[in-house]
Amino acid sequence: MGNCNGSSMEELQACESHQWYRKFMTECPSGLLTFYEFKKFFGLKNLSETSDVYVKTMFTTFDMNDDGFIDFMEYVAALSLVLKGGVQQKLRWYFKLYDVDGSGCIDREELLQIIKSIRAINGVPNEMTAEEFATMVFDKIDINGDGELSYEEFMEGVQNDEMLLKTLTESLDLSHIVKKIQGELMANS
Repeated sequence: MGNCNGSSMEELQACESHQWYRKFMTECPSGLLTFYEFKKFFGLKNLSETSDVYVKTMFTTFDMNDDGFIDFMEYVAALSLVLKGGVQQKLRWYFKLYDVDGSGCIDREELLQIIKSIRAINGVPNEMTAEEFATMVFDKIDINGDGELSYEEFMEGVQNDEMLLKTLTESLDLSHIVKKIQGELMANS
């Protein structure tokens, strides 16, 4: 049963899904992932307060029914978005993630907070400071100059700016976390 030597794409995906399910149920026998378990599941510990807020926001965006838990279906939807989601889907998720207060707009402080948190978690050096990056984003895509990015401004602005799209996509790339989990799955099968 734990053998994943199937040759067809469907067999490989079914096997992979089974392994993700086993990992989820091993880490979370109740079938409901709490915020604490979410951080543990993805190896996120000793975070700064700002980074912890970002991870909480990420958890909340994956908790689609707002019950305070991530169930297996929400977990699968999150993995699918991270691994296979198209640009439009990912940008919608990024917008929701950046809109920390849920106002329907992203202000400069929200963007700055998220950028700083992402950088703290990823630990990757960057050419420009978080402040410079936030200023550049607003200069490029805050069309009406009101200091807030509407959903439309964000979607259109990011899609029309290849450098910005690439930077946002890379900064929110969670594949290193997924690869770590996949490595654990392979070691345990």
